[in-house]
Amino acid sequence: MPELPEVETTVRGLERFLDGERIARVTLNRADLRRPFPPDLVQVLTGARVTGMGRRAKYGLIHTDREQTMVFHLGMSGRWRIEPEAPDKHDHLVLETGAGHVLALNDARRFGSVDLVPTAGLDAWGAFATLGPEPLGDDLTPAHLRAAFAGRIAPIKQMLLDQTIVAGLGNIYVCEALFRSGIRPDKEAGRVSGPALGRLVPAIKQVLGESIAAGGSTIKDYAQPNGELGYFAASWQVYGREGDPCGCGAPVLRFVQGGRSTFWCRKCQK
Repeated sequence: MPELPEVETTVRGLERFLDGERIARVTLNRADLRRPFPPDLVQVLTGARVTGMGRRAKYGLIHTDREQTMVFHLGMSGRWRIEPEAPDKHDHLVLETGAGHVLALNDARRFGSVDLVPTAGLDAWGAFATLGPEPLGDDLTPAHLRAAFAGRIAPIKQMLLDQTIVAGLGNIYVCEALFRSGIRPDKEAGRVSGPALGRLVPAIKQVLGESIAAGGSTIKDYAQPNGELGYFAASWQVYGREGDPCGCGAPVLRFVQGGRSTFWCRKCQK
């Protein structure tokens, strides 16, 4: 599944072609993705001007002057194609701007979603109402994590994947951030020290920031809007590297937590 950096790079790619533009035409090539498209999507978006772009957790946001925001989720294999040379059978939603740009939401597996939400009510919308702070924002602090983890015996990795604690963190980047901060992924969250949390917060921000700068991780079907694949996967220090030597010389280990693979180094992470 595209994670936060992939969504962020997608939004930044779309922004160059959509921000400030009038949407001249909206085409739906099927009735649904994971769930039906909003029944008034075509009516609301046609003729609307895009007033801004954004991201919340793993959702992309397209704000319009109709006081409605189109919220999209890429699901497992979704991507936006910009100026496609030819239509594709998996282009399920196509936007054409007044300037002549064509942008197609392509989703072969159809696990993505598109919603229309009143812009003023975004924070209270069902999928956003209980989300924790953004990991790249100022609200993610060691003090926030200390309060969230207080008395908790669940492993810290599982707690970091809880979207009510931190919004948008996924498996890859949690593994990498825990490695960088030297914290065992199976350590009880409530027993992680203050100094360790002090290392963890900047590690989260750094690994996400580096991946965004690199264009997102290369994961199967994922591509940026311009069709290029990100290259941060080459920089993973532990994720997907079971049996490879860590920088310290010890092997990278793997075990399963909550149905997801966890990668870590027994020597570097305590």
